[in-house]
Amino acid sequence: MKLRNITLGTATLALAVTLAAPAGAAQIEPTGSDPLIIGHRGAAGVAPENTLAAIKAGSQSGAEFIEIDVQLSKDGVPFIFHDGTPSRTTNVAEVFPDRVNDPITSFTWEELQQLDAGSYFSDEFEGTKIPHFDEVPGALTGGTGVFIEIKDPAKSPGVEKLVADALAEDPEWKALAEANKIEVLSFDAASNQIFAQLAPEVPLQQLTGTVPSAAELAIYATYADSFGTSYRTLDAAGAQRVKDAGLGLGVYTVNAVEAADAALALGVERITGDFPAQVNRHVAGQKDFPANNGVVIANAINDVPGDDIAPENGEHVILENTGKRTIDVSGYIIRDAANNILEIGEGYELEPGEKLRVYSGPGTNSDEAYYVDGPGILNNGGDSLALWDAKGKLTDTFAN
Repeated sequence: MKLRNITLGTATLALAVTLAAPAGAAQIEPTGSDPLIIGHRGAAGVAPENTLAAIKAGSQSGAEFIEIDVQLSKDGVPFIFHDGTPSRTTNVAEVFPDRVNDPITSFTWEELQQLDAGSYFSDEFEGTKIPHFDEVPGALTGGTGVFIEIKDPAKSPGVEKLVADALAEDPEWKALAEANKIEVLSFDAASNQIFAQLAPEVPLQQLTGTVPSAAELAIYATYADSFGTSYRTLDAAGAQRVKDAGLGLGVYTVNAVEAADAALALGVERITGDFPAQVNRHVAGQKDFPANNGVVIANAINDVPGDDIAPENGEHVILENTGKRTIDVSGYIIRDAANNILEIGEGYELEPGEKLRVYSGPGTNSDEAYYVDGPGILNNGGDSLALWDAKGKLTDTFAN
């Protein structure tokens, strides 16, 4: 064991690093030429993220693994949740109105169980609870494995040991680990190194938003087996640096089949996304969206001159009827990855070949344009979108 100064981005951390790769870790690798498909936060595109409903959907999607985020409650209970606060995905404003922006880890387990973590997605999931970590294995079907992301570990002290102990001692988690169906991951390098010491036999993944230098990747390779980054920032040179470091290469969050194809062309071996069923079908050469009736998201204009929600000419999504019959798109929903929603009003039909511009801001409705008159939702640097018909069927995804 040697004390080494490790530069990670702009921060320099003094960390104890083992100078050899974790002994005994059986790296998780794809079989054949197909990549590993991992359902992000279960299958966050089709059910409320990090809930048992999403975990079941991801497990039934054909994906080899689902990914979850684990944190600790104020009283030390491990629970599944992504965000640092409960505001986006729960009804905390109704239950604890003075604590909307409090850290999610400042809530006790009993308090967390009073929150509804499903209604934000749709009424279908009203009453859905935040899951306990130990509920996850029981929600899996078939041979699905789990990527366990340790989320914001500084706010959950001791979470690494709790997860390591569960994998070693809890019968259901231990069975998954022994079947090579577990991988632990984090953006926090210090946390990953702690976990590597606690459970060197468990495959470990280092996450960063971009691919760092070869020197930094070499440091990651002393304790991690694989590396994951945003598909939006990955290029051929970065992919090669990861391969040269001897690390498996994965990307997140891939929510369109075109993005999956681009990642595969760079030699990516693991694809994590909110719609694992669609990516899995695409990779297998099947129809991506069997329920599609011809209406697709043709484009999204995320960044416009001036204000993104300027009246009449703000950001917008373009739908197109690529089919051969007229389609009524009234009540169709466009949903982004953060669950912002644009719903099309009544009276909109698209003839074959016609397009409809759906604006997030205000304007004058016409045959070619519908204005939701709400806040802007599109990320200027690129966004992931999904299209649902009026009956609640997923019909298309798009990313730019």
